[in-house]
Amino acid sequence: MVADFARVTRRLPDRDPFLQAVGFVLAINLIGSLPGVLSSPDTPWFRSLTKPWFYPPGIAFPIVWTAIFTFLGVALWLVWRSDSSGRWLAFGLFGVQMAFNVAWTPAFFTLEAPLIALGIILVLWGLVVATIAAFRRVDRRAAALLVPYLAWVTFATVLNFEIWRLNA
Repeated sequence: MVADFARVTRRLPDRDPFLQAVGFVLAINLIGSLPGVLSSPDTPWFRSLTKPWFYPPGIAFPIVWTAIFTFLGVALWLVWRSDSSGRWLAFGLFGVQMAFNVAWTPAFFTLEAPLIALGIILVLWGLVVATIAAFRRVDRRAAALLVPYLAWVTFATVLNFEIWRLNA
């Protein structure tokens, strides 16, 4: 009986990597949500803007961003675990793109500057592409986890452009 228990527990995954992955996911979700605490679309200025026909319902944003930040956390954890020589470049690009991601919300909502936010998100788009390429050299799974992020940033770029265009 004791031997059976020992054999089963050896097949269970090591808890440390799981806890590390959870830590990465929580950290990226926390960092990603900070701008939302400081700024909000729930302002008279934003409500008064003309929005394009494809503007999603408000509930879509927290759901999509939580999923994306979760993917980002897992992807970053996969790169962190790797011993590839390219992981430090991947980390650096990830940090820079995350800074631009975090900068977009206050630029758009706090400064009420859609054109400045458009510049930020265009740079972010390029940084996400570069981060995917760097992650791919380290761990293809990590790169694949960033593809939904690129799709959403592409959509958000078009949305930002249209809001600026319709209200310029």
